[in-house]
Amino acid sequence: MEMHQLRYFVAVARSGNFSRAADECRVAQPSLSQQILKLEDEVGERLFERTRRRAILTNAGALFLPHAQNVLEAAERGRQEIRDMGGQVRGRILLGALPTIAPYFLPEIIRLFREKYPGAELILNEQTTDQLVRNLEENEIDLAVISDAANNADIQIESLFSEELLLCLPVDHPLVHQKSVVAADLHQEKFILMHESHCLGAQAQEFCQSKGFKPRISCRSAQVGTVLAMVKAGLGISLIPEMAREHGPEEGIVYRSLDGTRPKRAIALALSSKRKPSRGTIELSKFIRESCGPEPRKKDGVPRSSRRPAPRDRAA
Repeated sequence: MEMHQLRYFVAVARSGNFSRAADECRVAQPSLSQQILKLEDEVGERLFERTRRRAILTNAGALFLPHAQNVLEAAERGRQEIRDMGGQVRGRILLGALPTIAPYFLPEIIRLFREKYPGAELILNEQTTDQLVRNLEENEIDLAVISDAANNADIQIESLFSEELLLCLPVDHPLVHQKSVVAADLHQEKFILMHESHCLGAQAQEFCQSKGFKPRISCRSAQVGTVLAMVKAGLGISLIPEMAREHGPEEGIVYRSLDGTRPKRAIALALSSKRKPSRGTIELSKFIRESCGPEPRKKDGVPRSSRRPAPRDRAA
């Protein structure tokens, strides 16, 4: 039984597909399939039921999977400790992030980190907060930048900052010319929001409900860029993170701060509390914290820090 066979087995189990697993492992599919067959011969049982489109774990495969994962994790920990002992930041670092955070917050951090540690391979995985937490629990990523995570004894949550959700209007919308806009002005508006699986969509809905009304949702999307395009086309309004506006104003869109209690979202750094982080993970965490200003405060629940003053009304 060889390490690469275990890696291939875990990759197929995770993806449910031999082709995707081969791409992930950067190996030809026939070679991966052959190694899985050799592994099955050695353990004496079929590990997968193979169909035209899927590879499904058998009972024997499901029993074998956690043992294979434990061996791979132990070997990786050993490699990391040896690298750390030599003071090196090398090897693969798997960073997870929300798709509503990654394109705005992370590019410069990643660029600076790679400049300082060229021997490190940093891989970014964009998922929802719930999926990122599961990935941390299953050791599929090393750290994540998330929002609104529930309390979890297996996950260490550190506050980074909070940011305002800005009202996003088409340039010819009547509210653009109104001196001040409050939540009550939005009751009859059509909203374009992120899908419910994305915490940004849930945060916008929760804010509206806290103000006594249920938003009239005309469209949902999985991408902030699509939401902005829909707003620009006059199909509705939205609540958009401040960092998206700062990343590059969208022509034809006006951003406004609501008067009164303003909607916000909290951004946090998450790591597994069950395993020792590699030096690379520790150093990347420092880069992320330092990009947010003062050292954040640790807590076990949802973060509550703030980093920026409230933005002024601005038209793109």
